[in-house]
Amino acid sequence: MKKRPSTSHSDLFLVAQLAAAVSIASFFYYLRHGDLLLYGDAVAHINIARRVFDSQTPGPLQLGTVWLPLPHILMLPFIVSRWMWQTGIGGAIPSLVAYLLSVIGIFLLVRDVFPRSPKNREISGTLLDGAERFAAWFAAGTFALNPNLIYLQTTAMTEPIYLAFFIWAVVFFVRAIRSCANGDPKLGNSFLVRCGLCVLGACMTRYDGWLLAAAIVALLVSLAWIGNFAALRPGAWKLAVLAASAPLLWLGYNAAVYRNPLEFANGPYSAKAIEQKTAVPGTPPRPGTNDLPVAFRYFFKSAELNVAEGKWQIFWLGALLLGTATALLFQRKFWPFLLLWMPVPFYMVSIAYSGVPLFVPVWWPFSRYNVRYGIEMLPAFAVFTAVAAYALLRFAASVRSKAIIIFVFFAFVAATYVQVWRAGPVSYEESVVNSSTRIALETRIASELERLPSN
Repeated sequence: MKKRPSTSHSDLFLVAQLAAAVSIASFFYYLRHGDLLLYGDAVAHINIARRVFDSQTPGPLQLGTVWLPLPHILMLPFIVSRWMWQTGIGGAIPSLVAYLLSVIGIFLLVRDVFPRSPKNREISGTLLDGAERFAAWFAAGTFALNPNLIYLQTTAMTEPIYLAFFIWAVVFFVRAIRSCANGDPKLGNSFLVRCGLCVLGACMTRYDGWLLAAAIVALLVSLAWIGNFAALRPGAWKLAVLAASAPLLWLGYNAAVYRNPLEFANGPYSAKAIEQKTAVPGTPPRPGTNDLPVAFRYFFKSAELNVAEGKWQIFWLGALLLGTATALLFQRKFWPFLLLWMPVPFYMVSIAYSGVPLFVPVWWPFSRYNVRYGIEMLPAFAVFTAVAAYALLRFAASVRSKAIIIFVFFAFVAATYVQVWRAGPVSYEESVVNSSTRIALETRIASELERLPSN
């Protein structure tokens, strides 16, 4: 008799199928409407990758500075085709793959961390079959169906790629700790190496990864040298080397090419330099300049705008805080989820002291610029809202009450996302608003170039 696949494996396969369907369908929708290259940064990313082999001076030096190189390297095989380059399809493929991996990662992260309790299995084979199973499905669905992420994963932007590395770094970190606690340090050290590779990828994708690397290494030091996980020291050393290699390589590259290891931070194309060039005398500084509390408010508002509209944001904030409080105070097994808060300190410092502007449409200057950065808090919103639901399910005394809680949370997310679609995803609207003049100029230039005689 053939053995039936386990519920966990069938769930994972179904999650992957559904995520792939959402990814592919949304990609063709935005491709049909010509929306893949609305972001100027998306155009810049595919052009940087293309220049590596199609320019007067081809080679790795075309990767430039400021932007980290890994996304451009991942795009290279897909933009060899002129058609895939010009349409933006080649630049979107790494983001599409990253989206699928991110959804799977969120599902596994929640499933791995949540405790499995036999008393939560009143209805076998359904979403009520264990509060932890519901939480994994809920978190993955909340993440995968977010309208802003659905659009961004069809573009050549770097946020979807970073999210994949970020999420999987946390997944492997959790598995390493769990394996060591279960008496298998060899497997735990293996997971730490995989975690290190993900951290390396994150560090070569966005500068957010540099702070993530520091946080994970600091946690490992406290666990392996101060706590009860001494058996993880070999893996911790390897992870630390991998985590440090990306920043050191980038600093070395900038030093060798530009004679300034911090060219990306203080060179003529850095955010700080651009801010100084574009500043208008007599006008107030951008929001958050040299002000960490204001920088926090603007970044967190961008995070809220990426998950909900209007008053719905209050409920998301409440769920996020309830889930975080549960992890901090009542369920110590959930503490690895706190790593999902890492985007907050990074963007606070970036906005306050690194010249990074972030404008939200509901606050002065009532514009949309870099509001998409808030999407990096989506894993935290998805996971901690699932934790909040799990906390309530644990107090439910009957199957009926559990079903009501599950229905309310699913309905809450569905209603929120419907409202976002109606208003227009803020990250999509940002690209539309900021592309109007650029596209008009590019169209005019293209028409003039067509008049020139061919070679």
